[in-house]
Amino acid sequence: MAQLLYNAVSILLVYSYKSFRGRGFFGLEKEIMYAVRGIQKALCRHAGGIVRSGIRTYVSRTQMKKYGGEQFEKSFGYCSVVEADNKDPNTRVVDMRSDTVSMPTDEMRQAMAEAVVGDDVYLEDPTVTALEVKAAEMFGKESALFVPSGTMGNLISVMIHCQERGSEAIVGDKCHIFKYEQGGISQFGGIHVKVIPNLKDGTFLLDDVMTSIRTDDIHYPRTKVLCLENTHNICGGKVLPLAYIDKITQFARKHGIPSVHMDGARIFNAAAALNIPVSRILENVDSVSCCLSKGLCAPVGSIIAGTDRFVSEARRLRKALGGGMRQVGHLAAAGLISLEKMVLRLVEDHRRAQHLAQSIAALKSPFFTVDVPGTHSNIVMIDLQTDRVPPEVFCKRLVSVTDAEKTHLGQSVLVRLFPFGNHVARAVICNNLTDEDIDLAIGKLQYFAQELQH
Repeated sequence: MAQLLYNAVSILLVYSYKSFRGRGFFGLEKEIMYAVRGIQKALCRHAGGIVRSGIRTYVSRTQMKKYGGEQFEKSFGYCSVVEADNKDPNTRVVDMRSDTVSMPTDEMRQAMAEAVVGDDVYLEDPTVTALEVKAAEMFGKESALFVPSGTMGNLISVMIHCQERGSEAIVGDKCHIFKYEQGGISQFGGIHVKVIPNLKDGTFLLDDVMTSIRTDDIHYPRTKVLCLENTHNICGGKVLPLAYIDKITQFARKHGIPSVHMDGARIFNAAAALNIPVSRILENVDSVSCCLSKGLCAPVGSIIAGTDRFVSEARRLRKALGGGMRQVGHLAAAGLISLEKMVLRLVEDHRRAQHLAQSIAALKSPFFTVDVPGTHSNIVMIDLQTDRVPPEVFCKRLVSVTDAEKTHLGQSVLVRLFPFGNHVARAVICNNLTDEDIDLAIGKLQYFAQELQH
């Protein structure tokens, strides 16, 4: 009922806006809109968590259909979630699609509300400055810069290392820069990409790096930067061994590669797994990008860091790319809490990921399993061992509930995973999840494993 009332009020809001727009009744229009929005908020509060979730997903579906995203919706199970939500208001949703769904903590929200701010483009926002100083100190770099996203952070970093036209970046075939950033370094930077294979642990063979370095020949682009990723997303949250990082950075310099960039979206997960300061991991790299809005729970933003000169150039390039922000200390305040407090709790995410991985492997299902030793951090890759259950089917089944399942488990549980390639479903643990959530997910997977055998 609350959902129906919300939808009706939403239609009234749109109708009111269209009716009064352009008729000289701007004040009345505003009053009506504020009143209707107030009713919407009241309905949301009254409806409870699962209905609020349903509302958000309903709006998401409407927008996606409008902009041609139905295929995306089908692939990732949004439709199934909405249908299941509407059937049972007591449904428990365990969302493990990504740590990007992490929510800011209450302390972050309070800090954002109370932040002292200024115009950051004029270098007048003290909260942003505090964040950048803190990040540079933790990374062991001269300076740092707050940017809107990890994608922009990687783009800026690689473009600075490749300012000369005809430059080339060496990247892995499974790295985020190559697969998930729209080829931005080529689109916007005119940078040629040399792709080499990532091994299963996210590393490169040194021979592959060696054969990719361009000789000084007028027919070739010039090798300017080698890009690493740590932890490595597609490889299952793998942590690059410290000895490997030292070896490959020394190798790069010895053989004439001017710079090494670390895509460290989850670099603090790597530091937590190795139980060492993040500065030690970054000791021999020239630049790093680090996401604050994944496991560190900030709502928005990433940090890039390097030398003073690197950050000075990065600031100029950030402005050119539309990333210059004004009173952005409201966001930086959350980022400060990410660095001061949230990095310390990442070991909890890793512990829960290990519990999930071990429990799935213990099922000994012929249909799906997990490589427990290969689970290094907060990412769990569920290997689908037969063609009977493709990733999309697997994920959609986990966001549906049968009557028999509900009776067996005692409640409706939806587990949201991410279909990842041809034979993998990914689960990512973040601060949103509790031990109880993990146990509910394990119970659901156990039931599904038994269901597949019949």
